Amino acid sequence: MAIELSKQARADAIVSIERWFREERDEKIGNIAAGALLGFFLEELGPVVFNQAVAQVQERLQMRIMELDIEVHEDEFQYWRRRERAARGR
Repeated sequence: MAIELSKQARADAIVSIERWFREERDEKIGNIAAGALLGFFLEELGPVVFNQAVAQVQERLQMRIMELDIEVHEDEFQYWRRRERAARGR
């Protein structure tokens, strides 16, 4: 699954890459080179980040599913118990 960025996110990422090179490496990188570097990172490292995020979401969902029976549990065969309680309360 290819990781696609919106046009705005891509433009913002390129500006950020250019700034990083300027401020952290004291180097100038052009817009085209920054875009190519972004493309490389998305293709090469994007799947690693994506797969990790999916694994974390699966883990969180699994925990929620395990708690589901507690969250939505209803006691069974309560009709007579409720009637007896109501009768005692009269």
